[in-house]
Amino acid sequence: MPKINFRVILKFIGLLLCLEAAFMLIPYLVALIYDEGDAMAFLLSILITAGTGGLLFYFTRNDRNEVGKRESYLIVTSIWFFFTLFGMLPFCLMPNPLSIADAFFETVSGLTTTGASIVPDVEALPHGILFWRSFTQFIGGMGIILLTIAILPILNHQGGLILFNSEVTGISHEKLKPKIGETSKKLWSVYVSLITILTLLLCLGPMTPFDAICHAFGAMATGGFSTKQASLNHWDSAYVDYVITIFTFIAGINFALVYRAITGDVKRLFSNEETRWYTFIVVGATLVVTAGLYVTGQNSSLEETLRVSLAQVVTVITSTGYTIGDYVAWGPFFTTVFLLLMFFGACAGSTCGGAKIDRLVVLAKNTRNEFYRVIHPNAILPVRVNGKAISHEVVSKILAFILVYVMVLIAGSTILTALGLSIEEAFGSTLSCLSNIGPGAGATGPTGNYAFIPDVGKWLLSFIMLIGRLELFTVLILFTRYFWKNS
Repeated sequence: MPKINFRVILKFIGLLLCLEAAFMLIPYLVALIYDEGDAMAFLLSILITAGTGGLLFYFTRNDRNEVGKRESYLIVTSIWFFFTLFGMLPFCLMPNPLSIADAFFETVSGLTTTGASIVPDVEALPHGILFWRSFTQFIGGMGIILLTIAILPILNHQGGLILFNSEVTGISHEKLKPKIGETSKKLWSVYVSLITILTLLLCLGPMTPFDAICHAFGAMATGGFSTKQASLNHWDSAYVDYVITIFTFIAGINFALVYRAITGDVKRLFSNEETRWYTFIVVGATLVVTAGLYVTGQNSSLEETLRVSLAQVVTVITSTGYTIGDYVAWGPFFTTVFLLLMFFGACAGSTCGGAKIDRLVVLAKNTRNEFYRVIHPNAILPVRVNGKAISHEVVSKILAFILVYVMVLIAGSTILTALGLSIEEAFGSTLSCLSNIGPGAGATGPTGNYAFIPDVGKWLLSFIMLIGRLELFTVLILFTRYFWKNS
């Protein structure tokens, strides 16, 4: 067995639990303001989380912060697991508490920004709990590790970079600054700034400040938890639909490119191939859905049909999952279109789920080359993205990723059918959780929830949400024999 520094892993778990306890102070204050009986749940949760984290950090405080590859995978996976484990405490301790399975599912859904919920009546929850649900999405949207590197730069340069690469999505990760801590700060500054602007804009519409900030968290984190049972349909507002759609579309773009655009390098944003593909897919899918609704006579006015189609396409491809329209009720054709959008998601380096469009671009170009080689077998045709050749090694990794993605999708769907779900519900739920979308198909569609799924299924989907957020290999590598063997 390789020599793994387990003490540094415990040190970071302790440090992050203390940070989580500090985060819980905010919903605790919200609970005190609204005085709905959930303040004590947060107080107890803070004490338990801070106490556990403090003890772990105290007994490992003198250990060096050197992090290798094995430690990085263990740290990232462990931190996301323990953040969920202690983050579910308010749900377990609040008045009318959730079961352990339900609380864990709801918490991991928030942190992974999936937005799948088991709560049958969201509006019956206290305001403190509602805020915590949305706040977990804010925390997990840009990444727990990325936040830690940004505000607690205790890692050495190499260790921080390894952790950064283990959590950030996509096939390549762009550094905005030479130091990884500075890059993390820039990304988080863009993230928080956009949330602030969106909150102010939503306050100008029909939303209260509380609803506005919760939905801003959900939109920019592409999470989708709402404070209302009917989600965005509750307000029936074109203004809300357009504002949320614009900002969720932005959230689907690589935040490094968004930062560069804000600082003046707009050309780089629009010249990026992945961004162009993302835009074309959104426009194309919107036109298809709009035409389909028109042909099937499900439209009321052209403006409303176009708005609802655009909003639903953007909220699904960005893995946000707010309910603006019910594609399940529209018919099987529309459900198929949205399931396809769920699979690939939006851009790498964003807060979105799915397999990511950068992988779609590489696969499409590699497939085109293979067709050409059928006639010209000796041709040397590198895959190029943004003018740069993609190595064969990267292409192989993408093919392996898609294969594992499909295998997990098939395995999860099969197990859920064994638990009594229909094929539609099993496939839709698994794909939704793997891609961190939220709404699935059938009873788990935009107007449904996951409450009816047996506890075994909830634990399975919780695990699938976690590996989907960390892009499979970061978690699944821990279940291989060679990870624990000396190389």
